[in-house]
Amino acid sequence: MLELHQKQELQQKLSPQQIQYIKLLQLNTLDLEMRIKEELEENPLLEEGLDEEEKREEEQIDATEAEMENELETEDEDEFDVEDLLNSSDDLYGYKANPNYSEDDDDRERPMRSSTTLAEQLKNQMSFLNMSETDEMVAEQIIGSIDEDGYLRRDPESIIDDILFNQGIELEVEDVEEVLLQVQSMDPAGIAARDLQECLLLQLYRMPDDVDGRNTAIEMLEDHYKAFTMKHFGKLKKRLGVDDRELKTAFDLIQQRLDPKPGEGQFSEETNYITPDFTVRYVDGEFIITLNGRNAPDLHISRHYRKMLEKLRAQKKREKKKKKKAKASGNKKDIDKETKQFLKNKFDSARWFINSINQRRHTMTLVMDAIVQLQEDFFRYGEGNLKPMILQDIAEIIDMDISTVSRVVNGKYVQSEFGVYELKYFFSEGLETVDGDEVSNKEVKAVLQQIVDAEDKTSPYSDQKLADKLEEKGFKIARRTVSKYRKHLSIPVARLRKQIVLDEDGEQEPEQEPEGVEA
Repeated sequence: MLELHQKQELQQKLSPQQIQYIKLLQLNTLDLEMRIKEELEENPLLEEGLDEEEKREEEQIDATEAEMENELETEDEDEFDVEDLLNSSDDLYGYKANPNYSEDDDDRERPMRSSTTLAEQLKNQMSFLNMSETDEMVAEQIIGSIDEDGYLRRDPESIIDDILFNQGIELEVEDVEEVLLQVQSMDPAGIAARDLQECLLLQLYRMPDDVDGRNTAIEMLEDHYKAFTMKHFGKLKKRLGVDDRELKTAFDLIQQRLDPKPGEGQFSEETNYITPDFTVRYVDGEFIITLNGRNAPDLHISRHYRKMLEKLRAQKKREKKKKKKAKASGNKKDIDKETKQFLKNKFDSARWFINSINQRRHTMTLVMDAIVQLQEDFFRYGEGNLKPMILQDIAEIIDMDISTVSRVVNGKYVQSEFGVYELKYFFSEGLETVDGDEVSNKEVKAVLQQIVDAEDKTSPYSDQKLADKLEEKGFKIARRTVSKYRKHLSIPVARLRKQIVLDEDGEQEPEQEPEGVEA
């Protein structure tokens, strides 16, 4: 039996303009530049730079200023002083300082040295290995499968399947492994390893036999890798038959001369530079907040296309008055209708895009102003003066949704007098000190790092002992929280922080019993 039911729902739908604004808001400066470039290519009605009227106004202002400068120079000609010549920055041999130099000159495009990616370098080395065509094809497939850190994490079967699918050639696992050995013989040493153990061994095999600690290190990694990772020094000395000095030499060789990520930063052609979205300066007791000019480009709707749209509108009005002639001009009317619709759509799109850019600029400025307001001490005095702050604090100041603040903060950077910081850096939970004051957890993490750096490496502090040390410095914090902060700082557990420290006789200093319970 069919029944009708009435249901009331409250739904919030975003308009296309709102969706566009939200997408633009979460872009950083470089991504916004690319997005604007795409829009300029897709929409002929959108143009970059000042409008013609604005240009004429600026030209008139510049001309007026130039006339005033000429008048002043003419008035001063009779007051020429010999000292002006002696103190002039002009070089008598034809070179002189640039009087119009500004900081913007530093931002001009400079020639960059050509560079090749590590993948290209590896392919170039293939010509020295006298490979067959099939082996070259396998080597290229292996090189293309290497991760950004230099490791090959794909199994031979997957590489075989790719070659069979793309080239129609069937291979065996042994064929791929033989070529892999050749790729692993290339530079840098350790490339195309399948795990850390193999990566370190490949580098050790390349070293001369007379390198101190080489043979001990190879034996340790080949036969006692688990004990090596756990830093069980006692077991390693007994199994390897070495003393403290020899074991330390082997460990130092691995830690100081081997690269655990031989391909890191070399596979990508792009060099990632941080482009600050804001600049904050403290001048004469006031903060000056500047939004990067790339975030607020001059965009306008083309005057040429705007006039074309106006003509089509006027033509439509005239056609309405001449209904009798509608049949005779039917084809032209259809063409004009399509043209008008195209121009109208592009006109609306350009207008919405410009409005979204302006709204983005306004919102970003509000958020940055609120951050500076709450973190005034940091921007005046630098690190060590960071206050606890969450997204909700900013949302309440600017009277916007917390999701809007999150989009502005994500991936944006600010240039301060103390360096470049990601906006996320200024947000942290608060912790109460023994005295009842509230401090940022970033300050606690900094103190934790200092304690770990200064600890006795033969007997590192457990998490409970670290909590006790922090309490001695005025921070009352639980062991579980210490463990969490330690992981955030990428600090290993106490057992893995242990090091071999030799006394004057070359013997390992006696180990102390660890304090507290390790997490």
